[in-house]
Amino acid sequence: MVRSSSPRAPATPEAATLLPGLPNDIGALVLSFVPYPHQGRLKATCKSWRVFFSSKNLISLRHRNPKALSHLLCIFPQDPSIASPYLFDPHSLAWCPLPPLPPNPHVYGLCNFTSVSIGPNLYVLGGSHFDARSFPLDRPLPSSSTFRFNFFTNRWDRLAPMISPRGSFACAAVPNSDQILVAGGGSRHNMFGAAGSRMSSVERYDIEKDEWVALHGLPRFRAGCVGFLVRTGEHREFWVMGGYGRSRTISGVFPVDEYYRDAVVLELNDGGYDCGKWREVGDMWEEGERRKLGKIVVLDDDERGMPGIFMLDENDIFRYCMTANRWRKESSVPTKAPGNSSFGFIALDGELYVMTLLNGNDLAETRRSRSFKRGGTLFVQVYCPRKKTWRSLVRKSPLHCPLDFRTAVMCTIHL
Repeated sequence: MVRSSSPRAPATPEAATLLPGLPNDIGALVLSFVPYPHQGRLKATCKSWRVFFSSKNLISLRHRNPKALSHLLCIFPQDPSIASPYLFDPHSLAWCPLPPLPPNPHVYGLCNFTSVSIGPNLYVLGGSHFDARSFPLDRPLPSSSTFRFNFFTNRWDRLAPMISPRGSFACAAVPNSDQILVAGGGSRHNMFGAAGSRMSSVERYDIEKDEWVALHGLPRFRAGCVGFLVRTGEHREFWVMGGYGRSRTISGVFPVDEYYRDAVVLELNDGGYDCGKWREVGDMWEEGERRKLGKIVVLDDDERGMPGIFMLDENDIFRYCMTANRWRKESSVPTKAPGNSSFGFIALDGELYVMTLLNGNDLAETRRSRSFKRGGTLFVQVYCPRKKTWRSLVRKSPLHCPLDFRTAVMCTIHL
């Protein structure tokens, strides 16, 4: 007997049966466990499956059953208006393309934007680009645009723009409150090694109201910084680390950034609606230890009840100790990135994913017997902080454009 509290199946034609021999409620529940990247291919199986896997209620059904959700990686290889982002399921090793952003005939070369997810929605915020209507044409400008990909309708929606245009900024989503926080940033573009503007403004986006609200600004200008949320019980804080402020020149010609070694913290009250002032944290490393902050990821379910904050610095992984305000080495990546390539770094399902793209000549380093065609192949090394162990996986990349993890934008989403 099916309980009345069981999720209701999406509406289908009365004569359509999802799985022969099973009520449609049960059939819908079974099919909802199909990983998201595989659903598109199953639509052609029959009419009832095409209707079910195209239904707006499917994602709602999956979110009502947490065990059916997949934790997916979303990769933006370059300007999302010309190159489609891709979802990757590391468990089923399946890829799924998403539609590109709506094009703007006047704007091109978007980079240094940020992507975050809240529930079944994916957001693309800000960035730096060139505008064909501006002068001079080679001067990058910051963007204030905000887009949301709605998986219910399978399309991008344009939302209210940020108050201050920005790229290379800190950003964090506040779970269970439909809030997004952004801080700092500037106008620097990937085509230029230095220069560009810096800013200290901070904003909060209210998803329900579709509006941006200004908050207390950072203590000083900060661009190229990293932002994340720290949760300890009911207490929440928005951390902004690293980045650069002013720049200096060598011999009066070559611009060099002065990178920060500290962090600043904003305490969040009332689910992020009421925010206090910024608290400054001292230097996290001594002069000479490292030049700048590496790539940062956060694991919420740390074994000690505290969030695990990890940094990838070249081939080493460090863990941040809040009490000592220091970075301590956690592990080293077993296989280094080949040539001049770099690593991508993301937290997913309680593990740390270190990714690089290999070509045909690099595949021998994986020591796998399976032969791959020449071309880009994603090589992922996965570290489990709880078990202190490494494992790896290899998957052919479907991307039709070069993937450079130094500039690619990544986030994760539960679908």
